[in-house]
Amino acid sequence: MDITSVIFLSIIVFAAGFALAFWMRTRLTAGKIRAADDEARKIIAESEKEAETIRKEAKLHAKDQLYQLKVDFENETKEVRSELKALQKRLGQKEENIDRKTEQLERRDANISKKEQQIAERGKKLQEQEENYQALIEQQKKQLESISGLTADEAKELLIKAMENEARYEAAKLIKRIENESREQADRKAKKIISTSIQRYAGDYVAEKTVSVVNLPSDEMKGRIIGREGRNIRALEAATGIDLIIDDTPEAVILSGFNPVRREVARVSLERLINDGRIHPARIEETVRKVSQEMDAEIREAGEQAAFDLGVHGIHPELIQHIGKLKFRTSYGQNVLQHSMEVGFLCGIMAAELGLNVKQAKRVGVLHDIGKAVDHEVEGPHALIGAKLAKKYGEPPRIVHAISAHHEDVPPTSILAVLVQAADTLSGARPGARREILETYVKRLEELEKVAKSFTGVSKSYAIQAGRELRIIVESQTVSDAEAILMSRDIAKKIEESMSYPGQIKVTVIRETRAVEYAK
Repeated sequence: MDITSVIFLSIIVFAAGFALAFWMRTRLTAGKIRAADDEARKIIAESEKEAETIRKEAKLHAKDQLYQLKVDFENETKEVRSELKALQKRLGQKEENIDRKTEQLERRDANISKKEQQIAERGKKLQEQEENYQALIEQQKKQLESISGLTADEAKELLIKAMENEARYEAAKLIKRIENESREQADRKAKKIISTSIQRYAGDYVAEKTVSVVNLPSDEMKGRIIGREGRNIRALEAATGIDLIIDDTPEAVILSGFNPVRREVARVSLERLINDGRIHPARIEETVRKVSQEMDAEIREAGEQAAFDLGVHGIHPELIQHIGKLKFRTSYGQNVLQHSMEVGFLCGIMAAELGLNVKQAKRVGVLHDIGKAVDHEVEGPHALIGAKLAKKYGEPPRIVHAISAHHEDVPPTSILAVLVQAADTLSGARPGARREILETYVKRLEELEKVAKSFTGVSKSYAIQAGRELRIIVESQTVSDAEAILMSRDIAKKIEESMSYPGQIKVTVIRETRAVEYAK
């Protein structure tokens, strides 16, 4: 056989196999279709049976619900009928009550009309009597005018003048008596208030202003500071004039004394002795002596630096030394040397604006608190002590007077004295210059807001600027613009009468009207 015959035979075999496979597949598909038809018929028959069952159950359920609804409707109808009957009975009773009240009102109307007639008759009688009285009064007036020779107006004027003079005399006597009593009571109460304040706040001042703390490397150092039989601590207290307190405070020694310069000498000396490690009486005396000399030099340098910064020259060396001591003094938490320099600068600025001697103004500014540098052995107000020092060391009379008058211990008689007063107030009253005890500060702010809220129409109040300003928001419906002005004055007056505070307090009353609408 050749290749062509083989190929032809292969094609015939392939075609026969393909036809056989197609025939077998057709037979299988027809069998599946018949089986699917049979299954579908069974499912349809079962579905029809279930649907019939469901229809029957739904009819029974609907009949039950219909019966239940009929029963409920009949019950509700019975209840409504019973309620309607009860309402009919109540309405009948109310109608009877209304009829009774109507009869009572008719009786009252009849009684009122009778009383009105009686009142009208009495009114007529009273009017006739009043006319008779007026006629009698006119007759008496005419008789009095003929007897006294004065008209009624002239007699009234004389009587009013006599009463006015008498009232003025009595008022003058009363005012004089009240003024005298007020002066006596005010003097007694002022002294009592001041003494009570001093007694109450003395403890806080002493604890805060007369103590310095020296930190120790360890608690073992306390025994070395005390020394054998207390020799070292006694030598240190004798050399410095400061008390040493060694207690249970961990790693710390407390220095107590009123003189801040001596307390600083004791602090520096003790720190050097601790660092050196050699603590015995001889070494203590030597160290205290060296520190005292260094402190004197530092004080003198601080005074000279202050005079140099202000451009003030020719001040006596003793006054320079006192100026330097102010570095270690505080007033209400404000360093006195820094305060004095601020006053000097402010005096110079104001003097330049007024065309006065700027150098004299700066000089009196830096020297105005020089009396605070003197120890407590010298008695008297610090302004007068400073004036005596300035006079002693050759300061001009204008400077001396301005120093003595800056707290009005002496009445001010020059512009320079007034400038020092103003600059001293500005330096002490600026926010943050002087520190207050936190409780006192918070209490003052609360009292300010409480004073504002005591007035009618105030909705909110805020103490701001460290208590230097009080802002008050009032209700625009209650308080008018004119009343807001009066309210600010009244609140400021009440603050002056009921509170004590440094500097001045600005009272601002805010009244506004707002219209608000929303776009939707």
